[in-house]
Amino acid sequence: MAVGKAVGVHGADTIQQCLNKGQLDELQIDLAAVLLGSGIRLFDQLANTPFRLVNPTVISGIVVTHLRYPVLIRNPV
Repeated sequence: MAVGKAVGVHGADTIQQCLNKGQLDELQIDLAAVLLGSGIRLFDQLANTPFRLVNPTVISGIVVTHLRYPVLIRNPV
């Protein structure tokens, strides 16, 4: 555990694992209009997760929108 420290987690598979275990406080998504064609979808494997995303902070930029969602844990695993 990284109590009191900021830790960044990258990659859809790793983020899914952390969300499924209730280990993220915040989810930051940088959204850009780019079609990559393949990869792992960020929210595909989250059917029975113990969280919900609420009240995002939205920061608009040039060709990118930054979204920061607090993650509320319903029933930590």
